Amino acid sequence: MKKVLVIGYVWPEPNSSAAGTHMMSLLNAFKAQNWDVEFATPAHPTEHMVNLDDYGITSQSIALNCDSFDSYVKAYNPDIVMFDRFMMEEQFGWRVDKHCPNALKILDTEDLQCLRNARHEAHKGERKFSNNDLLSDIAKREIAAILRCDLSLIISSFEMGLLHEVFNVDTDLLHHLPFMVDLNTLPQTTNTFEQRQHFMTIGNFRHAPNWDAVLYLQQIWPLIRKQLPDAQLHIYGSYPPPKATALNNPKTGFLIKGWADDAYKVMQNARICLAPLRFGAGIKGKLLEAMIMQTPSITTPIGSEGMHGNLPWPGAITQNAEEFANAAVSIYSNEAEFKTAQKAGNTLLHSMYDKAQLSHNLIEKIQLVSESLSTHRMKNFTGQMLKHHTMRSTQYMSQWIAEKNKK
Repeated sequence: MKKVLVIGYVWPEPNSSAAGTHMMSLLNAFKAQNWDVEFATPAHPTEHMVNLDDYGITSQSIALNCDSFDSYVKAYNPDIVMFDRFMMEEQFGWRVDKHCPNALKILDTEDLQCLRNARHEAHKGERKFSNNDLLSDIAKREIAAILRCDLSLIISSFEMGLLHEVFNVDTDLLHHLPFMVDLNTLPQTTNTFEQRQHFMTIGNFRHAPNWDAVLYLQQIWPLIRKQLPDAQLHIYGSYPPPKATALNNPKTGFLIKGWADDAYKVMQNARICLAPLRFGAGIKGKLLEAMIMQTPSITTPIGSEGMHGNLPWPGAITQNAEEFANAAVSIYSNEAEFKTAQKAGNTLLHSMYDKAQLSHNLIEKIQLVSESLSTHRMKNFTGQMLKHHTMRSTQYMSQWIAEKNKK
């Protein structure tokens, strides 16, 4: 029986973010193999965190820049260690190398932080994004973490291509793993066109692309409302700040709803999901939830990126505010277009997000790399070079902080 240690950036919150849902899918995939799974994180507990005990997963609080992790990981002695985002690999990876050198190291990138940051900077600078924006300190850190690990999970097909073509990362070190959907639990029926009303969007307000989308909707919504004067926009999301709740305006139908107890319920009550994302990375959980609940979505090229391959989008992909508004009104008002979008979403779910197939492929890849770990690592000379003492500033900084704290 394998022992798996997952080092999380935060405690999983599947009802708050797509990242939380994805993390739980991975933990459950490991448990399905009858592996022992422990989740450890330096993050503080939160009100919306999941109870891992309910899933047979043990948990542990760990400290940053502290030698206590060394004795902990040595005693647990995992066969596999998975880091949630590159920052956790930076902090704890060298300690795993030192005390559990034979453990398979996996990096779950969630999405490429360097891509999201680069696009954000381009957006703030009101300029077009280019690959030159990617060549940042964050990219150097993130790509280094990918190279130091034995395998990295990449959620977007676009990011798979980017890593190989722009950063020259060997594809043997990468595994494409989008969101995993249990097709057996898909609802057989959802609310009909007539039973649904209004528009909605959802997303953690702490996530910068989501907050920017809310601000962009302030430009788009009057264009929709002009054509549909009785329509409302319901905006859901965890952790709404005062600046968000201040935007609530019943007079214009622009309603900040905040936390949704059941994201799927509010999704299927709406006729259309709006996701005007102007920067970001990875793939978007809200758009997958829309497919699951057979709710057409209007989004941008950034929103749909890496999510549909060559298959039709279940709604519309638009380039500007006017196109976005017109597409939203068209599908909202036309039952035939609505049903066509629903069918496209169902096709996508079965073609690209089948949990059974994706989980099988993941476990097969892990087993394959585990069985030839020494050879696999020898082929990754750059990764070995990055573990050389001259490249390990994060280790020495951490050790310095640990010694300083002792005094």
